[in-house]
Amino acid sequence: MADAKTPLLEIRDLSLRYATARGKVQALDKVSLALPRGRAMGLVGESGSGKSSLVLALLGLLGKGAELSSALAQFDGQDLRKTAAALRGRRIGMVFQDPSAVLNPTLTIGYQVAEPLIHHRGLAERAALARAVALLNEVGIARAEAVARSYPHQLSGGMKQRAVIATALACEPELLLLDEPTTALDVTVEAQILDLLDGLRRTRNVAMLLVSHNLGIVDRLCDDLTVLYAGRVVEQGRASEILQTPRHPYTRGLLAALPRADQGRLARLTPIPGGLPDLTRPDPGCNFRARCAFAEEACTAPQALDDKAGCQVRCHRADAVAAAPLPQPEPMAAARKEATGAPLLIAMEMSKSFRLGSAFSLTFSGGLPRLRRATEVVAVDDVSLHVARGEVLGLVGESGCGKSTLGRLVLRLLEANAGRLSLDGQVVPAVPGVEFRRRAQIVFQNPDSSLNPRQRVREALRWPLIRFGLADGAEADREVDRLLELVRLPASYGSRYPHQMSGGEKQRIGIARALASRPDFLVCDEAVSALDVSVQAAVLNLLSDLRERLGLAYLFISHDIGVIAHVATRIAVMYRGAIVEQGSAAQVLAPPYHPYTEALLSAVPLVGAKTRVRVRLMGDASTAPSSTGCRFAPRCPHRIGAICDSLPPPVRTSAQGHRIACHLPVETLAALPPALGRAA
Repeated sequence: MADAKTPLLEIRDLSLRYATARGKVQALDKVSLALPRGRAMGLVGESGSGKSSLVLALLGLLGKGAELSSALAQFDGQDLRKTAAALRGRRIGMVFQDPSAVLNPTLTIGYQVAEPLIHHRGLAERAALARAVALLNEVGIARAEAVARSYPHQLSGGMKQRAVIATALACEPELLLLDEPTTALDVTVEAQILDLLDGLRRTRNVAMLLVSHNLGIVDRLCDDLTVLYAGRVVEQGRASEILQTPRHPYTRGLLAALPRADQGRLARLTPIPGGLPDLTRPDPGCNFRARCAFAEEACTAPQALDDKAGCQVRCHRADAVAAAPLPQPEPMAAARKEATGAPLLIAMEMSKSFRLGSAFSLTFSGGLPRLRRATEVVAVDDVSLHVARGEVLGLVGESGCGKSTLGRLVLRLLEANAGRLSLDGQVVPAVPGVEFRRRAQIVFQNPDSSLNPRQRVREALRWPLIRFGLADGAEADREVDRLLELVRLPASYGSRYPHQMSGGEKQRIGIARALASRPDFLVCDEAVSALDVSVQAAVLNLLSDLRERLGLAYLFISHDIGVIAHVATRIAVMYRGAIVEQGSAAQVLAPPYHPYTEALLSAVPLVGAKTRVRVRLMGDASTAPSSTGCRFAPRCPHRIGAICDSLPPPVRTSAQGHRIACHLPVETLAALPPALGRAA
């Protein structure tokens, strides 16, 4: 058996260049790392730092325009430059970010898990399918035989990601490469996947290289950490040491930009100023110095990776950086915490159900044909909420709980089965007029799919002005410039296409387009979930500034409770189509809270808080409750008996307006330990 300290994967001075129309881009610049068996290494950095390029290089999946060089690139003594294709899928497994894009929609889950066994191990299809069922069981999928016969569209996001992990594990690889494997998952499913990966690492002695922008996940899962900036390793060593005492200004910047659920609402986050350097002209000195608060003349000289307290740091001022405290944003002033005045938007008793398939389907019973009515799924069930001017209502809950459906119902983008909606005291009909469309807008999660790739920014921003009769001609041009200034982009961006901008810049254009109609109310549906922590911090600060400047009201939908804790004045917690808790951010983030809220908060990965106790739920969000009792009862860790199954829970409301739908007395809920705790 190989020595546990002997690297399974070892890379030394790996460099990568891509040929582009602007010249050759230096995507990786002499990157080195070593990963022993059974250890997990995190790989962090902004988009464009080279993380995914490194993973593709290890897999031998670089395109023809790539130039790769290295002093050493080996896996278990084999030269990766020659053997990557043979090792890929057999001894090196890969888990990508989006399982929906990875899984073939025309093949059953079982066949896709079995495919590597057929291809790499030469198993017969029947034997491979039997092994696939066992693998699905191993990754924690209930009713594995039925799931194996299912197609991807019939599975939840968490189940699909488990199936992808089962596929990667099929040939019992010694190394797993994980590229943002939990980004698209809600917090409870994310925690289950992290538990699964941690268990596999310990039981199978699998080595893992985890690419992630979530530093809490890295701290939760990884032993070691490599920080990449613009293609160079700037800090490397034990993850706990680096995250507790960052010695490179860039690592320090990533930590300072991170919204934390355990710190509550803050005045402003601290994004890293500026952007990545031009990689077609590599800087011989420190390539971070243009963005660095510690920069000095000596930073123009080449920086070596030096040993500092057991870590390697590419900064000659590492000691000064380590000694300086991280920037600490001030908590939000009490006067700004709560919005005042009458509610701007009121939604009352909103309901929406969807029918699966056609109205009737043909079935056979006792050999006779019968018509069966299609199943209806209740997505939103009798939900009431309100949002005041200048207020941010955060909406959290697992995937499939109805958050996005509710967001579309209050914008009248979906027709409700029941309910009433009013804006500024005026009833909004099922088919609203132009004025409502002007005053209520949405910012989508993915600007790549919401911006027209053939339309320049100026055209995208002019259209709402013309559509709502707000401006035309030269006046519209001036208004476009004002909108770009509002989201802190220069007027020259008006001539750009979406592909010519970064993710954060595209999201700013999405926000500017939503603001073009001069709305009063915005729905932000996972508006920052796809962004790096620094870009995310800048966008969150921008949304906060716009709220202060324009008096905007937000319904902010997110699965990231750290983001919600930072932006929200009030929080609503949604489960299986209903609001189970609603109150101010301070009330919802600390006991007393609903048992489901407790589980959500306990699952949030926090840097430096590994000792927190996790509340693990039974089943998943699809677990059906009794038709008459509490919808959360089958999964509740504090279930008190038959009353939970037979009677709907009472809504307990405090004098401060904190509402919890639960059979447990408030005194019992108040005695629950804080699920967030405090970071060590």
